Amino acid sequence: MKFEIKHRYTSAILFTAETKSLKLAVELGVKSGAYLGGADLRGADLEGAYLGDAYLGDADLRDAKSISKYITTPLYMLLDQVGKIRAYKLTTAEDEGPFKGGIKYIVGKTVSAKADKNENIPCGYGISLASLDWCMSNWQKGYKIKVCEFAHKDIACIPIASDGKFRVSKCKVISEKDLKELGLE
Repeated sequence: MKFEIKHRYTSAILFTAETKSLKLAVELGVKSGAYLGGADLRGADLEGAYLGDAYLGDADLRDAKSISKYITTPLYMLLDQVGKIRAYKLTTAEDEGPFKGGIKYIVGKTVSAKADKNENIPCGYGISLASLDWCMSNWQKGYKIKVCEFAHKDIACIPIASDGKFRVSKCKVISEKDLKELGLE
């Protein structure tokens, strides 16, 4: 039987395999080094599948059976941190978030917002922080990258298969990254 693993938004075919099950097709894709970021794996029965080398960032794993969400993103390490934690916030030239705006991220200020706790929603309301590589990949001319500090209790949600973003309910803006040092300007 032929199985096609498609991108969850574009429906582009990420990997195709002639095999007995979707589980085996996913394993073959992982073994061959196929990029499965954004894969639509809704409802797949992945019990016993070896996914140790898989990149499943932004994959849709809702209702996937027998797969641990903890294998979908390294961001779950945030849940084991104690004390103050730091991450990054991408902002516009006006110091607002680039996608929804409204909150001003000014160095030295603490910001807070009600945050969506639904881990099945990759981009919900609240304060979205991210890894540095995510901020750099989504940076555009005029944008800034802020360093923000928060506590474990402020983490509202780490979306399943996150591509590098997570939500907090409160954080303090500590500093602004030097874009020249990062090679962005």
